Amino acid sequence: MSQEAVVHNYVGQDKSAIAEAFGKAATTYDKHAEFQRDVGHRLLDKLPSDLSGFKVLDLGCGTGYFSEQLVKRGAEVVCADLSVGMLATAEKRCGASVSLYQQADAEQLPFEDGCFDIVFSSLALQWCDDLSSPLREMKRVTAAGGRVLFSTLLDGSLFELKKSWSKIDAHQHVNHFITINQVKIALAQSSCTVHQLDLPTITVWYDTAFELMRDLKGIGANHVSGRSQGLTSRRMLQLVEREYREFKNHQGFLPATYQVCLGVIQL
Repeated sequence: MSQEAVVHNYVGQDKSAIAEAFGKAATTYDKHAEFQRDVGHRLLDKLPSDLSGFKVLDLGCGTGYFSEQLVKRGAEVVCADLSVGMLATAEKRCGASVSLYQQADAEQLPFEDGCFDIVFSSLALQWCDDLSSPLREMKRVTAAGGRVLFSTLLDGSLFELKKSWSKIDAHQHVNHFITINQVKIALAQSSCTVHQLDLPTITVWYDTAFELMRDLKGIGANHVSGRSQGLTSRRMLQLVEREYREFKNHQGFLPATYQVCLGVIQL
């Protein structure tokens, strides 16, 4: 992607680290993103199959998988992501079928008020410190009568991995996720009064805990805010693997449980 192809915005230090982690994973993301596609399709199913005439912002577009799906439904799509690397991958996928590739912080969107009919954001908002801030921004850039669709992870997600690590050391290895009550508070704070929330529990099964951690690294979700930096030794990973076996089912598979929030806001 040329320097002219993407408009850059300043992002804070921790967000820069998040963007860097996802940028490094841009070429491996789709290989490891089965769960992310599952959630995104559940959110996409809440939209009409024909989006002709609708201008849609795909916020946190990643590799452009859902941008492409939105284009196929006839929408005029703008891709936005914190990571320039992800935007480059999205452009390789979608090319000129997307009208703009824009680096953007969800908490400070570089778009005019009411310029989109729909804002679609799947599994991006959990990286924001305060959910009410991106919700307020998403609402601001959506026209009256439009819709904001988002998905995020809730408290209890990856509890098996969190518990396994807690038996090994006192460091934080799994990101903190907000509660459903905090989601409702954020919706109220951002004056999103007309909304619907679905709360599915989704379990992904693995042969080993290492496969789960490889998936998390492969999509760039291995950045943990506040974690002490440094390499995780093979010995530590072996200990995690041993502790994680506590959760195996009768067939020997290991669960990774996600508590998901799917939200639709009507403006």
